[in-house]
Amino acid sequence: MKEKPYLIGIAGGSGSGKTTLIRELKKEFSKKEICVISLDDYYYPKKKQKVDHKGIVNFDLPTAINKKDFLADLKLLINGKPCQRIEYTFNNKKAKPKKITLRPTRVIIVEGLFIFHYKKINALLNLKVFVHAKENIKLIRRIIRDKTERNYPLEDVLYRYEHHVLPSFEKYIEPYRESADLVINNNKNYNEVFKMLQVFIKSKI
Repeated sequence: MKEKPYLIGIAGGSGSGKTTLIRELKKEFSKKEICVISLDDYYYPKKKQKVDHKGIVNFDLPTAINKKDFLADLKLLINGKPCQRIEYTFNNKKAKPKKITLRPTRVIIVEGLFIFHYKKINALLNLKVFVHAKENIKLIRRIIRDKTERNYPLEDVLYRYEHHVLPSFEKYIEPYRESADLVINNNKNYNEVFKMLQVFIKSKI
């Protein structure tokens, strides 16, 4: 029987630096060595999202993600089969979605806001990494990202952070920090911890 892949879960609040960490890992390892599956590509369409009391769509809830499809694709990878997904562009009309093809590897990186909160996904993880940053730093990063990458106006970013992002972080994400195997504090840099994670991944490939 073929050996099951090693699953590393990477979670943390919006703007904590998960995407940057993933980008750095992709520089160090080839697509034949690690595969990254992200919750960001499994959002339901805008029309299926919940709205708040002001009628503003709230994308920062566990129900915003199609966890059923995510889990199904993750299980395909675990069982040595590839999967495909159309990239989610966060309603940015200027962005052209691409077809993403994920192929099974010895180490699978499972990344996203709620991966520890979803019980069935959490149970599959071999190593849980929580990326943490101070709230003011996360807000600055969120403003820059949402303005440049997702074409969101500043007022919208600030409203969502106060009424959607922060309450969701406190309820569905932060409580899992204590149960994580590794906490990466990403307020300035995390070079030493990154090197340690890099060496650990190499040992599993």
